Amino acid sequence: MNTPLNFIVVDDSKLDCFIAEKIIKNTGRSETVNAFQQATDALVYIKTLPVTTTQTVVFVDIQMPVMNGFEFVEAFENLPEAIRQGYSIYMLSSSINENDIAKVKGYSSVKQFLNKPLTNNAISVVLEHFN
Repeated sequence: MNTPLNFIVVDDSKLDCFIAEKIIKNTGRSETVNAFQQATDALVYIKTLPVTTTQTVVFVDIQMPVMNGFEFVEAFENLPEAIRQGYSIYMLSSSINENDIAKVKGYSSVKQFLNKPLTNNAISVVLEHFN
């Protein structure tokens, strides 16, 4: 049985958020899908949610104004373990920058680096980890 998951999309592009939401909803695995164009808003949202047993998958764009994807992950990794354990973060970028890929590997809460935009195939690969 495929357990439903919560999803959070953090991307400053309204279009990329819309596409990601549609693809995620079409998987039939989403209990909730929340999109944020500001990483700071997503962080506040995560902090205010009650701790739950439902796993949350977070897709976060690296290149964003105000707070970029790396700053988001650094702030996330400072949250209490009880909160962090319910989340799996996937970093997104439209540029294959070797430095970014190497930097992503340094974060314990980031599971994988994915190319933008999100595709059905990329979501399928991510969902395989939650079967």
